[in-house]
Amino acid sequence: MGNHSFATAINCMDGRAQLPVIHWMQKQYGTEYIDMITEAGPTKFLLEGSEEQLSSVQAKIRISAENHGSGVVAIVGHYDCAGNPCPKEDKVQQIRSSVDLIHSWDFPIDVIGLYVNDQWEVEVVTE
Repeated sequence: MGNHSFATAINCMDGRAQLPVIHWMQKQYGTEYIDMITEAGPTKFLLEGSEEQLSSVQAKIRISAENHGSGVVAIVGHYDCAGNPCPKEDKVQQIRSSVDLIHSWDFPIDVIGLYVNDQWEVEVVTE
């Protein structure tokens, strides 16, 4: 993967999930900045969003990859999500499906799936 000054996260708007992901990605990828694309319940948004909504996410990923040189995008789900309330097992499957969706867009960027647990710690779902 290499070190990049930027990485990208498609994360929940819930602030509790943002700092753990930022710190984890900075440490894991040696990045200084994390471009945040936020939605309430991001996996639900990706899997059930309209073409217009998905086009907006694609445009943001493109900016992060092409203009900021981001080499990785993380799809994040988290515990106690108000925008997508469901059990962890369902959330993990949604994260995997969302990773597959982003892969299908053929960006020259690695795609990973992360889950932020009830201790606000990052768990890797898929790399």
